[in-house]
Amino acid sequence: MWEIDRSYYVEFEETFQRLFDKKQMLDQGRPLPQSALQKIKESLTIEWTYNSNSIEGNTLSLRETQLVLQEGITIKGKSLREHFEVKNHEVAIAYLYSIVHDSYQLKSRDILTLHANVLRSIEEEFAGRLRNGGVRISGANFIPPNALKVPTLIDELIAFVHNNPLGLNTIELATIFHHKFVWIHPFFDGNGRTVRLVMNLLLMQAGFPPAIILKNDRKKYYEALNQANNGNYQKLILLMCQAVERTLNIYLNAFPGQEPYESIATIVSEPGTPYGQDYISLLARQGKIDAYKEGRNWFTTRQAIQDYIDNRQRKRQL
Repeated sequence: MWEIDRSYYVEFEETFQRLFDKKQMLDQGRPLPQSALQKIKESLTIEWTYNSNSIEGNTLSLRETQLVLQEGITIKGKSLREHFEVKNHEVAIAYLYSIVHDSYQLKSRDILTLHANVLRSIEEEFAGRLRNGGVRISGANFIPPNALKVPTLIDELIAFVHNNPLGLNTIELATIFHHKFVWIHPFFDGNGRTVRLVMNLLLMQAGFPPAIILKNDRKKYYEALNQANNGNYQKLILLMCQAVERTLNIYLNAFPGQEPYESIATIVSEPGTPYGQDYISLLARQGKIDAYKEGRNWFTTRQAIQDYIDNRQRKRQL
């Protein structure tokens, strides 16, 4: 179970380096002004809640999610369960922030507590409890292991994170954890929301901001998990890197003097841009340039495009 094919590493080595360089910039710029930090945290909590719930079928929009969280408003035509899912996720995030620190070590009781928060007032009989029966996942290319094996598999996964026998970097480790947790499928319900919380617990413990898998990437996300079931982690690593880079950029943009990110359409509309929109968008989707996604639109910088050009020229000269 713990033998990982890391053939993806060569493809992502430059991307990993860029993300760790950005993390270092963020570390050097800390502490951010408290007011700016609080605004970012509130905004990310809303986005994180909206996207994670939407992936699982919650129909509240981003704006409706904000109204439920910040105004306590009940949205007409939406189910009570959907409202609970929003409030519960906020509580789970608050718990995550309360326990994460530099020397934090992942514990099974914290996973169970996060899961209990996710399902409270929804499915109380399952909240914070490992499943004791079989499950099948619609659209998945595997059957989760027997319930009798789940406690041991979870303990082994936590030990894998603690010991990191393969010497994975933080982003790899969070990605592999994410996949293996979904494969174990330790709960009857709430696995997706819980794993995206615990994944971020690992990232945040290492000093990264939370990574948000976007609702618009739902299809790619499930395809990436299915490919990981066959030992191919390329797509899941790419999705994780993109999510990490997006929130790193959100934090770094709070610093003065940062080059603004612009939509690719805006950049290519100006004379002198060496590539067309389709090609630059492809580079962004493949993680080959510094870029991030908002909705369906990709944002990058002119410097990121120039860095890509310079890097290609260097490789040709070798």
